[in-house]
Amino acid sequence: MTELPCPPFTLAVEAGPGAVRLCLAGDLDYDSTEELVERAQACLAADPGLRDLFLDCSGLRLCDSTGVSGLLLIHRGTTSRGVALHLENAPGFLRRILDVTGTRRLFVLDGGGGQAEQAEEGPPPADARYQAVPPPAPSG
Repeated sequence: MTELPCPPFTLAVEAGPGAVRLCLAGDLDYDSTEELVERAQACLAADPGLRDLFLDCSGLRLCDSTGVSGLLLIHRGTTSRGVALHLENAPGFLRRILDVTGTRRLFVLDGGGGQAEQAEEGPPPADARYQAVPPPAPSG
């Protein structure tokens, strides 16, 4: 069976006063996450006056657990520097991953889902879809 070539992960940088936007396209996975994290860290180190780091996710096709881990590493770096991390145009699959992992509250979500959602401290709001299920009763 012949494997079809996968479009490469691409990362474009747009810098402005006090803000940097990284435009992501392709699969954010084991093979590409390190590149994203390194580029984000370089942007943070290059501009001590940076206030906002935007990740434009409109071109993402996939995000696996390594990709989520990379987003959390970037969040750690932005938080320690007082920089707001924005996920722009996050596809539905990425929003669901962030919901299921309980990490959505760590990011400012802009566009792609209506109104911007501000990151907040504390536990995520209670949602009936994600309530704890009690363990089954012992049998016999």
